[in-house]
Amino acid sequence: MTLTPNWRESARDVQPMLATLADGPLTDEQFVYEPKYDGIRALVEIEGTSVRFWSRLGNDKTGQFPELVKALSAWAAAERPGALLLDGEIVAVDAHGEPIGFHALQSRIHLRGTPRNAAERQAVAIMFFDILRDGVRDVRGLPLTARRARLERLLVDPGSDLIRLSDQVAGNGAALFRTARARGWEGIVAKRASSLYRSGTRGPDWLKIKITHQQEFVVGGWTEPTGTRSHFGALLLGVYEGPSTPLRTSPSAALRAGTLVYVGHVGSGFNERELDWMARRLKTLASTTSPFAERPPSNQRPHWIRPDLVVEVRFNEWTPDGRLRAPVYLGVREDKKAEDVRREDVGISQGRRGPTPAGSRSAARRLAPRAGRRRSSGDPAESPQPAARSLKSDPSIDAIIDQLKTLESARRSGPIELPGGETLQVTNLHKVFWPTLRKTKGDLLRYYARVAHLILPVVADRALVMRRFPNGVNGKAFYQQRAPSPIPPGIRVETLPNDDVPSRLVGGSLATLLYMAQIAAISQDPWLSRIDAPDTPDHVVLDLDPMPGVPFARVLDVARWIHDELEMLGATGMPKTSGADGLHIYLPLPPDVPYEAGMLFCRIVATVVARKHPRWATVERKVQVRGAKVYVDYLQNIRGKTLATAYSARASAYAGVSMPVTWKEIDDGLDPHEFTIDTAPARLATIGDLWKKLRTAKPIDLRRVSRYTDER
Repeated sequence: MTLTPNWRESARDVQPMLATLADGPLTDEQFVYEPKYDGIRALVEIEGTSVRFWSRLGNDKTGQFPELVKALSAWAAAERPGALLLDGEIVAVDAHGEPIGFHALQSRIHLRGTPRNAAERQAVAIMFFDILRDGVRDVRGLPLTARRARLERLLVDPGSDLIRLSDQVAGNGAALFRTARARGWEGIVAKRASSLYRSGTRGPDWLKIKITHQQEFVVGGWTEPTGTRSHFGALLLGVYEGPSTPLRTSPSAALRAGTLVYVGHVGSGFNERELDWMARRLKTLASTTSPFAERPPSNQRPHWIRPDLVVEVRFNEWTPDGRLRAPVYLGVREDKKAEDVRREDVGISQGRRGPTPAGSRSAARRLAPRAGRRRSSGDPAESPQPAARSLKSDPSIDAIIDQLKTLESARRSGPIELPGGETLQVTNLHKVFWPTLRKTKGDLLRYYARVAHLILPVVADRALVMRRFPNGVNGKAFYQQRAPSPIPPGIRVETLPNDDVPSRLVGGSLATLLYMAQIAAISQDPWLSRIDAPDTPDHVVLDLDPMPGVPFARVLDVARWIHDELEMLGATGMPKTSGADGLHIYLPLPPDVPYEAGMLFCRIVATVVARKHPRWATVERKVQVRGAKVYVDYLQNIRGKTLATAYSARASAYAGVSMPVTWKEIDDGLDPHEFTIDTAPARLATIGDLWKKLRTAKPIDLRRVSRYTDER
């Protein structure tokens, strides 16, 4: 492209400048740093009050975002800026206007026309970060600093929260990177301050520093569905590698791109609507031959398509043999060409999640700055355990899973054989418990079989409360305290002293664990005390419950503040996700401490945090006056009160799992939706039993509370 003083190109034909995946630098006086928003790249053309959106491939996206068009048209009518071509990212936003992931944009991407309820399907905003045309002048030949100054003058008062200027910091992007981790962004972009805008090029002047492993892949086929899954089982994914290689049958573009190499299957991340839409798309691309250089391995019958479809996928890491570990589908990338898709492997083959600057805790969040501290590298609360047994290494568990699959596929009821010669009658395994995900009772039982060796020690010798969902998570649920009658053989039932309930289920056996799933008790909810000492809990808990509309980033902030207070008390807190939208922090107690004393400790910590951070934390019991805050609930520490325990499945819409996490993961920022009955086994096979520390950690010192309250 030749840079000229006057604008001579059609906006539709202009290509945006691209960034190269890299490890850094995070600190360099020659660079400026911006958030890497996870949305749709868009060039926005403004002529008078006419507004049009162009994708990076030159596709007209105007009709999919009518509210953005309206806001920009109103701004242009008021400011009369002249002809403009701006570069930005269309992002989905939550109820507080915070950018969220690309997957949330899928309902907008498939829209055609301009339905009135477009904004109601998913709120969006446009984040501008560059300008290419200002009046008749082509400003791509100016340095980035000069272009940015023009953009800032234009957007001093955009008149709408839908129109925004991307954040930018100069010289040092470490704090922005830590914020990106804490807020769950895709990453940051480092741009050379002196760089010109070179349309359609990707070079060292713009660098994308990713946090999560997420990239585009080419779909080369799909597999047959199993169980109650509709349309297809998984998509077969690939990337192009090497020079042009003659394949048997492929589009000419694919021939120019090189060899399509298989990298894995993706079957999770789809809702029913997306499955239906994808199935229709796959039919239009049907082919009789495989586009891959080598036929992919598959347990189910594969079907091939022309390699024209590109999808975005999030995954844990690349395996040593070049396959994706724990991939999750995010959406279709209509703005990417299949022949351009290559493996983005910077830092990924070692399973790294990007650079981690020193002091990441204290600067990771703008709401809670405080002095950093050093922690021993050997602290198991800060780093996952390096070795762990496979969750499918036990032949007896494999046999149970096979029996459950066979019965569900045949849509039959019958007994399954358990270790030790026991049997358990199971029924209606094909019954759908999670309608959106098409997950069944059989899926739930198989999950509990896989994690039994981890969850059974957690619930052993504890009375269990049942919350049953006989018609799935969208149906009416009910609590049940009393053990069902009649009870199958091998299921432990006990009567507790001073208890109004005559008989209770007691955890600790595989038969009881699977029986509870069989009767549609999705979660495992044990008492905090054991049946031999029902009045003295082994641990207490702080339940962080966000009010509707409060983003999970705020829950993480409150957890960090609680961690600060616990460290001042010399107390060990063990965090886990709730499996829904909150977090739980458990504290080990000394022997023979009554419930009342443990609850008082939690009340003091919760109250101090709420007083220090009243904007985001509250201990107010009345729901109607809590506001948009995180409720720090200490009242769960009463005899008979229960919460879903570690490794428990939940009745959340995404089939979540209550997952133990490290404080480092909370500091860095995590997404609880990553922990589901599908994805949890792979994580647990890698990191092992984090919750084991709760059973062995030093108990909290209740004597320090009085001095602590005086200091507060």
